[in-house]
Amino acid sequence: MAAPRPPPGRLSGVMVPAPIPDLEALRALTALFKEQRNRNLDTIGVAVDLVLLFRELRVEPDSLLTAFRCGLQFLGNIASRNEDSQAIVWVHAFPELFMTCLNHPDKKIVAYCSMILFTSLNPERMKELEENLNIAINVIEAHQKQPESEWPFLIITDHFLKSPELVQAMYAKLSNQERVTLLDLMIAKLVGDEPLAKDDVPVFLRHAELIASSFVDQCRTVLRLTSEQHADEEALATIRLLDVLCEMTANTELLGYLQGFPGLLERVIDLLRLIHVAGKDTTNIFNTSGCIKAEGDISNVAEGFKSHLIRLIGNLCYKNKDNQDKVNELDGIPLILDNCSIDDSNPFLTQWVVYAIRNLTEDNSQNQDLIAKMEEQGLADASLLKKMGFEVEKRGEKLILKTTRDNPPP
Repeated sequence: MAAPRPPPGRLSGVMVPAPIPDLEALRALTALFKEQRNRNLDTIGVAVDLVLLFRELRVEPDSLLTAFRCGLQFLGNIASRNEDSQAIVWVHAFPELFMTCLNHPDKKIVAYCSMILFTSLNPERMKELEENLNIAINVIEAHQKQPESEWPFLIITDHFLKSPELVQAMYAKLSNQERVTLLDLMIAKLVGDEPLAKDDVPVFLRHAELIASSFVDQCRTVLRLTSEQHADEEALATIRLLDVLCEMTANTELLGYLQGFPGLLERVIDLLRLIHVAGKDTTNIFNTSGCIKAEGDISNVAEGFKSHLIRLIGNLCYKNKDNQDKVNELDGIPLILDNCSIDDSNPFLTQWVVYAIRNLTEDNSQNQDLIAKMEEQGLADASLLKKMGFEVEKRGEKLILKTTRDNPPP
C-alpha cells in the first residue's frame, strides 16, 4: 500500500498559505485534461497537494470552494479512461484525499471525490480498501446522505459488491442503518433489469453465505418489536436480511445453496411460529391488522414480514423433498395454513401461503396426506382449501388431496 502523500508544509504550526491559481486558469486546465493528448502526469501530485490544502478551509469563501471543486474535477478528468493516470492519482490520493473528501459537508466535493474513487478502483486496489475500511464505510454514508448521487451508488454496486471479502469485512463494522443501506443495494442488484452475470454468481454465493448466517444468528432480534414502541435498528437490519434471502432464493443460481444452508429453514419456521403466537397473544406490531403508534410510528417497519417468511419457506421447499419433509417434521404445515387470512400488514399473504403449500405438496404424498387428514378432522377449513385451489377427495379408505387449478400462482 502506498504511503499517504505528506500534507503541504507548515511553519511554526501554522499552515503556509500556498498561492491559489487563477480560478479561470484552473477551469481551463480542467477542461483541457478531458482530452487524452493534454494529460501530464507530473501535475497530479501538485493537484492533490492543492486539494489537501483546500480541505483545511472548512468555511470557505465562494472562490476557494470553487477552486476545491475544480481541483477534484481536474483529478477526475485526468484519471478518466487512462490507467497510467489512475495509478498515479491512486499513489498520491490514497488514502488521505478520500478520507478527507468523502465526508465533506459540500455535496459536490463528495460527488467529485466519489467519481475519482470509482474511476481509479480495480481488483488490486480493492484489497487496499480492505485495510482502510473507513473509506468504504464513508462511501456507504455518502450514499445514505445523497441517494440521488450516481457515483457512491456505482462504487457500491460495480465495485464493492464484486468483492465478497470487502463486503464481509465491511459488514462487521457497519452500523445497523448502514447495513440496511448496503442490503438495499444488494437487493437492487438482484432484482435489476439485467440478470446476474455469470461472473457475479460465485460472488453472490459468497454473499449468500454471509446473509444466511447473519439471519440465522440474529433473526430473533425481530421479536423486540413486539414490546418496543420505537423501531429497533438491529431488528430493522434483520428484516432487510430476510428481504435479501427472498430475492436470493428467487434466483435459480443461488437457490440450491440456500436450500441446504444449515439451520436456515428451521430458523424461519421457528420465527414464523413465534411471531404468529405473539400476534395472537397481545396487541403488537404482528397482530393481523394491528400496529403500534407512539412517538415513532413503527406500523410499517415489519410490513410484509410474515408474508416474506412464508415466501422463503416456499422457495426453500421448491422441488426439494428433504426440505418438504423437514417442514412436516417441524409441524410447519398447520402453522402455514393457520396464517391464510387477510392481513393489512402482510399484502399477498394468502397468495404466498398457496405458493408454499403447493411447493410443500408437489410430489410429496406424505404432506398431501397430512393436509387431507387435517381437513377430515376439521383442522383445515375445506372452504379455505378450495379458495387455495385444493380439495380433498375420499377414495375408499384413502383421502386424496388434489389441486383444482391447472397452473400454480407465480
